[in-house]
Amino acid sequence: MPRDHRPARSIRVLLAEDQGMMRGALALLLGMEPDIEVVAQVGAGDAIVDAALVHRPDVALLDIELPGRSGLEAAADLRAQAPGCRVLILTTFGRPGYLRRAMDAGAAGFLVKDGPVEELAGAIRRVLTGETVVDPALAAAALSAGPNPLTARERGVLEAAADGATVADVAARLHLSESTVRNHLSAAIGKTGTRNRMEALREARHQGWL
Repeated sequence: MPRDHRPARSIRVLLAEDQGMMRGALALLLGMEPDIEVVAQVGAGDAIVDAALVHRPDVALLDIELPGRSGLEAAADLRAQAPGCRVLILTTFGRPGYLRRAMDAGAAGFLVKDGPVEELAGAIRRVLTGETVVDPALAAAALSAGPNPLTARERGVLEAAADGATVADVAARLHLSESTVRNHLSAAIGKTGTRNRMEALREARHQGWL
């Protein structure tokens, strides 16, 4: 819709999506809404906060898996540095663990990408009024799945071991003793019901715990 047909105060949206075609399509579709204006587009997580501070969006629409910094990490950054910006997570990965982490990071909404654009536009309007908007099926799954069983240290050790690093390597990276690293890896393996640290890593990622 032409700009002169917009209301005097459109909802300003920042869009973070690493796939250029998807980002462009979302911006185009949202831009057709009479009360929504996409004021910034970024393709990397570590560009989100700077773009928000420059363009002052009302709502940040964030994917989770972004280069540089995840959308979940960026959501927490925005809560601290741009508290007036509401965060809406839009992702392909509808995992209960991701939903819990998004809410913990201060996100106001969580939707998966297979919904119609009208639903997304409605969610943008609703989070701006103070509502929390969550995909109903995902909310039910999150309730049945329970909380993330891994501690912050166990998650950190698993992630540090993701590239095949040895226990000694992980210990050096995290400034821990090797025995402590082994204990955390063993605990993570037990909690994920897996046989080794690589299986534990895959299961934790599948559940959205990392």
